[in-house]
Amino acid sequence: MKIFKKILIANRGEIAVRIIRSAKDLGISTVAIYSTADENALHMDMADEAYCLGESIELSETYLDIEKIIGIAKEAACEAIHPGYGFLAENPELVAACEKNNIVFIGPNTRAIKLMGNKIESRKFVKELGIPMTEAKTGDKANLMMAAKEIPFPLLVKAAAGGGGKGMRIVHSENELDEAIENTSREAKNYFSDGTVFVEKYVEEPRHIEIQVVGDNYGNVIHLFERECSIQRRYQKIIEESPSPTLTPEVREKMGAAAVRISKEIGYSSAGTVEFLVDKNLDFYFLEMNTRVQVEHPVTEMVTDVDIVREQILVAAGNKLSLEQNEIKQHGHAIECRIYAEDPANNFLPSPGQMFFYEEPQGEDIRVDSGIKGASVVQSFYDPMISKLVVWGKDREAARQKSISALKGYIIHGVKTNIAYLTELLRHKAYIENKITTKYCDEHTEDIIELIANNRNTIPKQNIAVSYLIYSLNEDLLYSDESDSVWDGIGYWRDFMEVTVKTDGEDYLIKVNKSKDGIYEFEISNQEIAATLETMELGKLELTINDEPKKVFISNDENGNGFVSCDGHIFQVNRKDILIEEDVFSNVGADGKEDGEIVSPMPGKVIKVNVKEGDEVKKGDILLIVEAMKMENNIISPKDGNIEKVNVKAGDMVDGSLELVVLGE
Repeated sequence: MKIFKKILIANRGEIAVRIIRSAKDLGISTVAIYSTADENALHMDMADEAYCLGESIELSETYLDIEKIIGIAKEAACEAIHPGYGFLAENPELVAACEKNNIVFIGPNTRAIKLMGNKIESRKFVKELGIPMTEAKTGDKANLMMAAKEIPFPLLVKAAAGGGGKGMRIVHSENELDEAIENTSREAKNYFSDGTVFVEKYVEEPRHIEIQVVGDNYGNVIHLFERECSIQRRYQKIIEESPSPTLTPEVREKMGAAAVRISKEIGYSSAGTVEFLVDKNLDFYFLEMNTRVQVEHPVTEMVTDVDIVREQILVAAGNKLSLEQNEIKQHGHAIECRIYAEDPANNFLPSPGQMFFYEEPQGEDIRVDSGIKGASVVQSFYDPMISKLVVWGKDREAARQKSISALKGYIIHGVKTNIAYLTELLRHKAYIENKITTKYCDEHTEDIIELIANNRNTIPKQNIAVSYLIYSLNEDLLYSDESDSVWDGIGYWRDFMEVTVKTDGEDYLIKVNKSKDGIYEFEISNQEIAATLETMELGKLELTINDEPKKVFISNDENGNGFVSCDGHIFQVNRKDILIEEDVFSNVGADGKEDGEIVSPMPGKVIKVNVKEGDEVKKGDILLIVEAMKMENNIISPKDGNIEKVNVKAGDMVDGSLELVVLGE
């Protein structure tokens, strides 16, 4: 078997960690690269060597700087570069730079990347193979506008060089098309350095199903069956599963054969994915091919027992595929949930910031792919995905139930996440009955948000208050080196103590009538509560409250605010007898700014300013567009008024402290 001695991973986060693990299993030394924002990241700790990309945090000067990355690879004497996904994974310039410097690119050849990386060219190629696809229109803006007269609505405006769900907009009427073309082109230019767009027929009630393929340099290509990726928000997947609960064996076989044929025709020699849309009649249409390993590849690994990254590395080193098609079998069912720092109740707006508690679920057939070591900072200039939770079960229902249980064991404090949303989504009747399309989140998010609130309200707030009080009164003892029992050090508060604990904005006066050896008697609003502390460690508490077992997770932020996780829900708590930072600034809004100030919801880059001084605006007008965490955020006017001052211009980096626009009456 041919093998590399040392490879460089031209990426960061969980995919860099994932690649390092497979490389180490093969006995290959690894080199990591990192920006100053990632100087404490897990991938640089795990690698055998790590090189800083410089002081800048700009992607163009770090993870997208081909010259710098090639220079590090040469300095470290690396034989190959693995690009992961995103960043430079499908950039033919990196492939050319590798070839020029005698470095192996762990990925497909330049022809495959260029051909499949351009949606327009790839559609032409696949159409010639006789594989079905939707109607489309290409050309300049005037030609694209003609699509409204030739192709029935709804239409999909797409970036020719797009990927990862970026550069796509659904258009339902002719008067929306002009703006959609402009906005999609601008987004495509920002993300892919290519503003070319095209228009195609939008398939209604579509399923998004993709086929994993792997090829070698000897003409062999196999597929590893399919993944159902229909659960998406903003065209980006949040839940994937394999096998698809939708396909029949006949359709599965046809789609697999189509994916292999496309791959063979372009001489594909790495891991990649051929994506299809499937309509309600199970007719399938070619969508695109991603010439890289994908975020959701672990789902396939869980049901086929094939290490896809390992195969990638071995193929790039000059080996034939280690498997033949008839050896690949699907067994059981796997579900992947992408854990994002985002707020589902606010249109999935990214939620960067400092975590101050982080715990991953563990257990048999549970896999977490993450790029962090624990509580860390979610940066605003990277994708907001924190990790991937992948669970295997003997069938779909077993995997679904195990996923729900695992999500409840996923505890993150400090940033908003989609964990509760994913939990309720998996419980939702439409998901259970497989009545899903790519519009699932659009159609059901309001219901899911309501379910989250309803289930959260079933947890008694006084139980949360009691749990936090017990923990806070004994927290100091966790740090003690004394060998005595925790309960020997309790002291003055043993009897007749009264403490007010604020829970989600509501005050609870707790009378401690009795406490001894971890057994408590409380009184709240004339209601008696008996509690017994079973176990306690840093951030965790197991207890019984009125004979019901409870497990809670507790943390405090830098200002002294407390947070309690119980049954998958998070509550904010404070002891009123302890001053916290928040109490000092009573005239400041929840976002830290005075009412009426127009600020960015998070650090990002201004990409468009729609107003100038002296303009009159109406409530709801889009004043600016700020790009952050791979997402365009419209900054909306909160009222009618006049623009008194514009403090930024396109290209400026901003954070939540800068007033972007001064809006007068």
